[in-house]
Formats: sequence, C-alpha cells, structure tokens
Amino acid sequence: MSIGLIGKKSGMSRLFLEDGESVPVTAVSVCGNFVAGKKTADKNGYNALLVSKTTKSNNLSKSQSEFFKKISINPGNLTEFKSDDIENYEIGTHLTADMFEVGQYVDVTGTSKGKGYAGVIKRHNFSMQDATHGNSLAHRAHGSIGQCQTPGRVWKGKKMSGHMGNVKKTVQSLKIVDMDVENNVIYIKGAVPGFNGSELKIKPSNKKS
Repeated sequence: MSIGLIGKKSGMSRLFLEDGESVPVTAVSVCGNFVAGKKTADKNGYNALLVSKTTKSNNLSKSQSEFFKKISINPGNLTEFKSDDIENYEIGTHLTADMFEVGQYVDVTGTSKGKGYAGVIKRHNFSMQDATHGNSLAHRAHGSIGQCQTPGRVWKGKKMSGHMGNVKKTVQSLKIVDMDVENNVIYIKGAVPGFNGSELKIKPSNKKS
C-alpha cells in the first residue's frame, strides 16, 4: 500500500490517449515531500507516517522551528498518513511521484473554492419558481421553511441560503492517467477541490484498488 503525498494544484489540462480520446486532467506537483516522523501503535495507539511538504513560511512558531531543526529538514506543512507499512521509511526520506502508479485510483482532499453568500438554487440545486404572471419577486426564493403550530419552528439543518464553499472536501476514486516522475508531477483524471496553487492531500483510494 502506498503512503500518501502532499501536492500543489498546478491547474487543469487535457491528455490524448493512444486511441485519440481526450481526457481532462488536473496537474498536481508533489515536489518536496519528506518523512518528518513516525507514529507507532505502542506509543500513539496507531501507525502513521508524518509527511512534510517543503514550503516558504515566515510564521513558524518556536516549537515548529525546533522540530524541523531537530530532524534536519526544511520547514514545511505537516500531514499524517495512517499506514501499517512504515518500517521501510526513515526520517528525512525524500518521497517522489513514483510512489503511485499510472492507472492507480486515489482520493484527493482539499479546500473547495469559496463562493461567498449564495441562494438555495446555486447552493442546494433547488428549482426556480414559475417565471410567469402572478409571481412577484419570488422567482428564486426557497418557499416555505417551517410548519404551523406544531412544532412551530424551523428544523436544524434546513437547506437555506448561506455561505457556500471554502470547506474541506474529498473526491474519491480518481484515476492517475499519467505522471512525470522527473519533475514530480501527477496527472489525475477529472477535477479536484481548490484553486490553482492550493494544497492537496493525495492517498490511495479506499474504495478502488
């Protein structure tokens, strides 16, 4: 089982397969991934690998600076990947794109684009009301939201207008179409959460092997 990697979304493009099919892909750069620590079942209750992706940061706390100085790697963003196969990895090991394979399925986690305040049609895919005579300024309204005297309130979790996006999302079972091992770039079929330049967490798929 492959350990996951931390990536940076580089943008979308398309690749042409041998049969001429055009496949939309997202290019993800996985440069600068290093093993920063291990967590074991005896000490922490579970097995996991702590991976750091090198990045420019001027806001490190003293404890973070001392942590990276102690393990002798450049400071970066830390992410845990649970796995039972951690014995073969030493602290400071450089992880590259060839940890994955072309044709493998992965789960990609990122922070979705923030869309600001949105109505129910955009946010929850509601249908519009009739755009005919008699409907006055209520074409995109959500309609009634509560009941009468019993229970006389709006249920929690009701789908209404509000802030849309800017939340942690995971897209499952995306296929790796191609990869550039020399430049540590992975081409994943389809779209992934986030804007260009945002951080992504890539790990082997839970549903597809």
